[in-house]
Amino acid sequence: MNHCPFCKEPIEPYWTYCRNCNKPLITNLNEELNKRLFSSHESLSHPSSDTQEEDDYYNVNLIDDESIEFELAELEEKLTESEKLGRNMGDLLLRKASLFYNKRDFPNALKNLELALENFKEEKNTLNIIISHNELGLIYEETGFFDQAIYHFDRTLSYLEDLKDNVKKVQVLNNLGNVYYLINDFENSYQFYQDALNLAEQENLEVEAIKTSSNLIEVLLSLKDYERVKKLLKRNLEFFTNINDAYGIIQTRIKYGKYYYYLGEDYYNRSYKCLISVLELIESIKNQITLVTRKRLEWECFLYLGYLHSLWDNDLEAEDYFLKSLEAVRTFEVQENIKEGIVLEAIAKFYSLKGEDSKAIDYYGYSKEIYQKFGDKLKIAEMKYHVATIFQDYIQDEQKAILYYEEALELFESLNNAKMAANVQSKLGDIYVSKHMFDRALIYFEKAKESFTEIEDEYNKNLVNEKINSLREEEP
Repeated sequence: MNHCPFCKEPIEPYWTYCRNCNKPLITNLNEELNKRLFSSHESLSHPSSDTQEEDDYYNVNLIDDESIEFELAELEEKLTESEKLGRNMGDLLLRKASLFYNKRDFPNALKNLELALENFKEEKNTLNIIISHNELGLIYEETGFFDQAIYHFDRTLSYLEDLKDNVKKVQVLNNLGNVYYLINDFENSYQFYQDALNLAEQENLEVEAIKTSSNLIEVLLSLKDYERVKKLLKRNLEFFTNINDAYGIIQTRIKYGKYYYYLGEDYYNRSYKCLISVLELIESIKNQITLVTRKRLEWECFLYLGYLHSLWDNDLEAEDYFLKSLEAVRTFEVQENIKEGIVLEAIAKFYSLKGEDSKAIDYYGYSKEIYQKFGDKLKIAEMKYHVATIFQDYIQDEQKAILYYEEALELFESLNNAKMAANVQSKLGDIYVSKHMFDRALIYFEKAKESFTEIEDEYNKNLVNEKINSLREEEP
């Protein structure tokens, strides 16, 4: 039995920090990185297992700890000595990057990973090149630089072709699927997850197949392929139940709750019961998991319970669950997280439905700021569109409505989103009609007609055409 050098309490060899005194433990670098390497979106480890908990590597207690500073100072001395002696410094730089990551100092983590990568390329050390590219991809993904993340995961995949390591290849395909899912590119996300699943099943990699199908479910929900979602959920739940994996069971039941929610009104009660039972299960194992892990599991339960209560006009319960979801996200995030944008948007819509326009506008603004940091132009445009609608329909401030609609329109057009562009153009036409600026209104109605024609929306095209004809008939 190993003991913590700080508090002398028993520790497990896979721990990266002492769970008694929260001090970081000096572990073997390659083992530590390989635990994190190729981590897919879903973790299979459950609280009672002897594997590393999902959030160990990312533990917030590691930030600015004296021991990290001490080890960084030691590494700096070793790097200086290695440079003088002309030794390769890749391993030391990799460890240094890991420590900076634990401090949430991403710029320095990236800088040292890039330096480590150059060293490993000089050595032609393929395994460490793979580790470096994958780590760079994970950090770029977390910080919202998705193009860079995709580039480094692609490079990881190309190096893995030479190693013929199908397990790692499946996991990197999952990493790529994760990034594309985050940028709402469901077509590419689906393709990478499906490729990963095909390879896992072809090679009889049951665990990797379950991990991948768990990720794939999220895309299939977005694509409304509910029949396949049902089959995958059934298989996953049987797998996790057979191996008594509480963590996996909880994650699968959360997805069941979301699945029933998306099936519509007839299934809302089943969704509610499923999500409540998940919260009870999480509560029953709360002493076996960290606070961060607990909040990672709870946030979506709270979010969808908020949606359900909002649909049922239970305003107090809805607001309570939405705020609990926001609190959960802010507990496990260390910097801004795309999930926070999702929750803030849900709160904004809730306040909008309640008629609390000022609060709704504020929360749409908060959500937009998060989406801006992650470069999600579609969501930014949608937030501006919602704010414009509030100014137009409820506050009746046409000038501000025009401002937000035009900003949203510019983004929708840049994204070639003809459907939303048409909606905005039509709304701008209506506003200019109310202002008796008929020439301006005609310009926007004509544009809307073109957009509706492009997407073959005959109903709305005819409505706009009627408005155009009406205006032309009234012209002197």
